[in-house]
Amino acid sequence: MDVVIVESPAKAKTINKYLGGNYKVIASYGHVRDLPPKDGSVRPDEDFEMSWEVAKPSQKRLTEIAQAVRAADGLVLATDPDREGEAISWHVLEVLRQKKAIGKKPVSRVVFNAITKKAVLDAMANPREIDEPLVDAYLARRALDYLVGFTLSPVLWRKLPGARSAGRVQSVALRLICDREAEIERFKTDEYWQIAAQLATPRGDDFKARLTVFDGEKLQKLSIGNEERANVVRSMLESATYRVDGVEAKPTKRNPGPPFTTSTLQQAASAKLGFSASRTMQVAQKLYEGVDVGGETVGLITYMRTDGVQMAPEAIADARKSIGASFGERYVPDKPRYYASKAKNAQEAHEAIRPTEFGRAPKDVERYLDRDQARLYDLIWKRCIASQMASAEIERTTVDILASGGGKTATLRATGQVIKFDGFIGAYVDHRDDSRAADAGDDDDDSARLPEILANEELVKRAIDASQHFTEPPPRYSEASLIKRMEELGIGRPSTYASTLQTLQDRDYVVHEKRKLLPEAKGRLVTAFLHNFFERYVEYDFTAELEEKLDLISAGKLAWKDVLREFWQNFSNHVDGTKELRVSDVLDALNEELGPLVFPPKEDGTEPRACPRCGDGKLSLKLGKFGAFVGCSNYPECGFTRQLGTSLSGNGNGDEAEGPKDLGADPETGDPVTLRSGRFGPYVQRGEGKEAKRSSLPKGWLPAEIDLEKALRLLSLPREVGRHPESGKPILAGLGRYGPFLQHDGMYANLETIEDVFEVGLNRAVTVIAEKKENGGRGRGKPAALATLGEHPQLGGEITVRDGRFGPYVNTGKINATLPKGKDPSSVTLEEAIQLLNDRAEKTGKKGPAKKAAAKSRAKTTPKPKGKTAAVKSAANGKAPTKKSAAKSPAKRKAVKNPPAESSANGDDSLPWDAD
Repeated sequence: MDVVIVESPAKAKTINKYLGGNYKVIASYGHVRDLPPKDGSVRPDEDFEMSWEVAKPSQKRLTEIAQAVRAADGLVLATDPDREGEAISWHVLEVLRQKKAIGKKPVSRVVFNAITKKAVLDAMANPREIDEPLVDAYLARRALDYLVGFTLSPVLWRKLPGARSAGRVQSVALRLICDREAEIERFKTDEYWQIAAQLATPRGDDFKARLTVFDGEKLQKLSIGNEERANVVRSMLESATYRVDGVEAKPTKRNPGPPFTTSTLQQAASAKLGFSASRTMQVAQKLYEGVDVGGETVGLITYMRTDGVQMAPEAIADARKSIGASFGERYVPDKPRYYASKAKNAQEAHEAIRPTEFGRAPKDVERYLDRDQARLYDLIWKRCIASQMASAEIERTTVDILASGGGKTATLRATGQVIKFDGFIGAYVDHRDDSRAADAGDDDDDSARLPEILANEELVKRAIDASQHFTEPPPRYSEASLIKRMEELGIGRPSTYASTLQTLQDRDYVVHEKRKLLPEAKGRLVTAFLHNFFERYVEYDFTAELEEKLDLISAGKLAWKDVLREFWQNFSNHVDGTKELRVSDVLDALNEELGPLVFPPKEDGTEPRACPRCGDGKLSLKLGKFGAFVGCSNYPECGFTRQLGTSLSGNGNGDEAEGPKDLGADPETGDPVTLRSGRFGPYVQRGEGKEAKRSSLPKGWLPAEIDLEKALRLLSLPREVGRHPESGKPILAGLGRYGPFLQHDGMYANLETIEDVFEVGLNRAVTVIAEKKENGGRGRGKPAALATLGEHPQLGGEITVRDGRFGPYVNTGKINATLPKGKDPSSVTLEEAIQLLNDRAEKTGKKGPAKKAAAKSRAKTTPKPKGKTAAVKSAANGKAPTKKSAAKSPAKRKAVKNPPAESSANGDDSLPWDAD
């Protein structure tokens, strides 16, 4: 019997069915080793020697793998067919060799692009050795990301208080977002007018034509720049006569786009389905690993981390066969279509994302999938089948119309198209053709069908329409458009895009708002700092060149340590040069670069940096314990401060006021009520001085929406709901540090929303207080499970997803792990939950239900040994060591000076944790 190693239990379950009893398939649960999160894990002075550490949750798993391998005839490494998959196989093999579990047993590496019986059996029949150059490329990437994270982040912490960390790819992605925001802020709007005529043929058929030439001038977008000129043109057209100058009907063809790569799938899923990049990859992973289709577990799509656009010859043949059967032979082109990627640094060796069998149409498998899986599979199947279909045949008609009047002439143009043969468009049915991106310059006339229009015939004017428009700044990046731009520049890799974007949001450098990415003030400051003092390392071409070198290492054309030596020599020298950099130097640079954005010119022409409180002070950026803020130069005499928000020039929520905003007066006291922005966010205040009453804005309340009525409601808190019927003591509803609450006789109970504070009645309040008491004053009990994912393989116990006081989390036993910010609870997979719980268990030292039961069993059955130390005796009895021995325990040692590093899902682009 041979042992087969894969990454996930779902994949192991599917493959086990294909291989039968001669094989034992075991999951590694992703990476089993990583660089320890401390200095010295990569040692440039020792020719980049690297120290690897097995995570505690993986130790038991590797022990089980080692035991199975010792009893087996051989080992088959069957992890994913990419750089990360090769690295996992290498790590597993290295650990097994250290455990002396391999010996002389045969070891082979197999890869398959799809989890189907044929693909798996074909791979098993064609084993190979581990691809050393691919592993070298992985080692180089991990070393680069570690060195950047652990070298650059401490510089940030020292020189830019409040900043969190910097990473090789994340910093460049953040710069893209910040540069686009700066471009939007600098944009100056221009006015322009568009003029069109509603015309009719002699047969009474109406159509629309746009003005293209006026009085001999070919009009550009901004040619008619004001209403005055628009009226001159409109006046001429109102009195003009119209004649058809020419009609041209030109047949054209439209070709389908290539099948999906990782980035194009993420873009399409974002545009059509509203999926985030991480959600797209989660759903695609399920489709790849396999679902139960009619009692058989099959993988529905090929591997979803790829930048190749080509399909295997047998897949093309299968697609052509399905096209003929489903659409007809006319839809099958004479020759198969072949595609080449336009993305920079694309690795064409990988196949595009495609269905494993084209015969499985979306309607055939829909009942076996959940809604998101069905929608994504439909998107992939249609795109892939369309890529091998015949071109669409279109007749595009262009009509030029001559207008004459008042001694002047003008030319108008009407366009339209008719689909003579739908070709590949027929595959989409209810989908817009996604083989091309929607062009912002397209108008409805391009796709409209024109009536019959004959050359030289006179036309009737129905109406002249002149519409005012204004130029718009470039749009903010969405996840999809940012991924597209990163791919074009050659930044990052398909496997890293989702985790890169999530990291930026987790660091509070970027906020996701209305499907657009907006840089937070913290992100703008970090980008400005890196641009001023580490410009070379956030340049787009530099990061792309590193990716090219990693690809050359993968191809065996470059030695990975040579790449590291070249990088480290320049990078370390640059970092050393910043040691004498003073915080005042940083502030000067930030004020120089961000000044125009933080202090934009005022409409009245007054000094934008003048302090609104003292008048003679000058505002500038300051750095404090919690990051950057705006302060007055007359501090401490003048204590004016202003928080920085997304827009830098205000608080990020549309409130641009540099001082208190007057909301009115309290009708009862006559005191002024103002809206203010403090170091910890916006708040309302009644009165002045020490006696003034203040209230922070609750979550979801924007400063721009606060009026006197809302402010007075907040300032009236806490309110008395009523008297408790048993104790006779008052029940109060209020807003506190941890959100809305009820308070009675020294006991607090949470309310769900701020509206409850104002609306909750006595009966409901009494019930909430009673529920709190029933739970021993510790809250209202464990929230109901939103989903049950399965049993934890190491910690034991059932894993559930719940929504708690501080947001959604996963739970097993007494271990709770909060979901990452922005993570949809319904999208959590078993593998993700296991990793989160493992990390939490390792951090807190807690044990799961199964381990605790085992510990109790040992405590009852194991006799006390003689002649041993107290710590050893205690350990033998399953008890905690004494205080004296615990002080010497490794778990109690002083924390390392540098905070630990956080790795992305596939080990790329790691960043140290926050300094705080």
